[in-house]
Amino acid sequence: MHYARSLPEATPICAGTLLHLGNRAAVDQTLSRLARTGKLLRICQGVYVRPVETRFGPRSPSVDKALGALARLWGETIVPCGGASAYLLGLTTQVPVRSVYLTSGPDRLLRFGNLEVALRHAPRWQLTAPNRRAGEVVRALAWLGPEEVRDGLERVLPILGAEEIGELADARATMPRWMAEPVSGVVANV
Repeated sequence: MHYARSLPEATPICAGTLLHLGNRAAVDQTLSRLARTGKLLRICQGVYVRPVETRFGPRSPSVDKALGALARLWGETIVPCGGASAYLLGLTTQVPVRSVYLTSGPDRLLRFGNLEVALRHAPRWQLTAPNRRAGEVVRALAWLGPEEVRDGLERVLPILGAEEIGELADARATMPRWMAEPVSGVVANV
């Protein structure tokens, strides 16, 4: 626990990083015991995080911080799903009920206390421009589907800057044809 307390919020703790404290079986047993007592949260097999202490008691760490740390640990890209991107861009008023993220890795289910976060494997074109607005537009348009791409582009284009439109234009090469053609038409007119 002394080692876990020295780490920043949402840093993943794995048995492999603690082998300097003892053999693998002892480290696994200790992590399991700490998770059972609530001193650590087991978010998926072999990965733990330290809960954040507040004046109201312990809480799960920030999901966004944890997913960023896990993406670095696993060497993957993890981004919000298309429905969440569409909501953030104002293309829908539907608030996503489930926390779903797209990943370049395999499907996984993570648990942050009572919150379940689903990681779904996605094609490379949906993971383009992670943590950038152009990437959010691509994922939102994919969520809207082929019939609503043009309408979605017309609604989102006024809020994009010149650099973001350039990034969207650069992403056309990886998009499916049903999305790349309308994006090309809109970008050419800007």
